[in-house]
Amino acid sequence: MREFDVDVIVTRGTGVESRHRVHAAVVDGTGRLVGRARDASTVTMWRSCAKPFQVIPLISSGGFDEIGWGDDELALACASHGGEPEHVALAESMLRDLGLEEGDLACGPHEPLSPRGARIIRDSGERPSRLHNNCSGKHAAMLGRAHFGGWSLAGYEREDHPVQAGALAEVSRWCSVPPESILRGIDGCGVTVFGLPLDAMARAYAGLAAAARRGEEIPERVTRAIVTRPFLFGGTERFDSLVVEESDGRVMPKIGAEGVHSVAILDEGLGFALKVEDGAARAQYPAVLRLLQLLGALPERLSPRLAEYARTRVRNTRGEVVGEVAPVDA
Repeated sequence: MREFDVDVIVTRGTGVESRHRVHAAVVDGTGRLVGRARDASTVTMWRSCAKPFQVIPLISSGGFDEIGWGDDELALACASHGGEPEHVALAESMLRDLGLEEGDLACGPHEPLSPRGARIIRDSGERPSRLHNNCSGKHAAMLGRAHFGGWSLAGYEREDHPVQAGALAEVSRWCSVPPESILRGIDGCGVTVFGLPLDAMARAYAGLAAAARRGEEIPERVTRAIVTRPFLFGGTERFDSLVVEESDGRVMPKIGAEGVHSVAILDEGLGFALKVEDGAARAQYPAVLRLLQLLGALPERLSPRLAEYARTRVRNTRGEVVGEVAPVDA
C-alpha cells in the first residue's frame, strides 16, 4: 500500500497561512486498494463524477443508439461543460431529437463556467438559460432514458423515478456497494446524488479503465467519447479538458463539486478518487495533478498549461504576487 501526502498549503510571504487536508483512494483494475492519502474510506457525495455511469443505462437499453446520438452527445452527457455556444447548441439539439425544449430540463440556469462562455453571454446581453447549466447534457440524456423507457418525463430527476433507480443500480454495480448502503441527496442540478466512500468511487473509475482496455463495448464507448472530445467534455481552458489533451488521452479526469475529483488512468487500468476535506476548489486541481505525478501518469515537469493549475499565485488588490497555493510536497 502506497501512502501519499497531497495536502495543499497556501503561503503568504515565507509563512504557511492555510492548509487544505486532502483524502484520496487509488484502486487497480482488480478492485484492490493500492494507495491512499489520509482516509481512503472517507464518505462524501460523488457529485458530477458519477456522470459517466449515470448515462450507461441509456446506452445499454439501446435507447442511445435508437435516438441517433453519437460520441458528441455522449461526451456532453458525461460533461460538466463550460456553457459555451457549442455546448448550448448541442444540448438544444439533443432535446430537439426528443421533441423537447429547454423548459423540459429540470436543472436551473447559471452563468457559464468557462471564461469564454461567460464573456460571450455578457457581451451578447443574453441571460443564462438552463442550456448553459454545466449539467444540461446529463439532463438531456436522462430525458432520453425516460423517453425511450416510455416513462413520464415529469419528475425524471427525482429519486423515485425509474431513471434515477436505474442510475443508482448502475453506480452500485460499478462501485460494488449495495444500493441500500449508498447515501442519497439532491445534487446542485436537481437530480439524485450518491454518497460513497472514496475507495468505492476509485473502484468504479479503475473498473471503467480496465474494462475499456479489455475492449468491452460500453466502457470503451464512454471513455473514447470523452478523450476524443475534450472540448465538449469541459470547454476552453477547463481543467478536465486540459488534462485529457496534455496526457494525449491517457488520463480521464472528472470534476465534482465541493472538492471531489475522480480520475481514470486509462493505459494502466488505475482509478483514483480525491476529496478536499473542506471542499475548497482552490486546492482541488493542485492535489489532482500532484497525485497524477506521484503515480507516474504525468511528468514532474508539467506543461505550461497544467503548471498554471498546479501552483496558483496569491495576489493582493494591487495585483502583486504575495504567495501561492501548491501541494505541500511539490
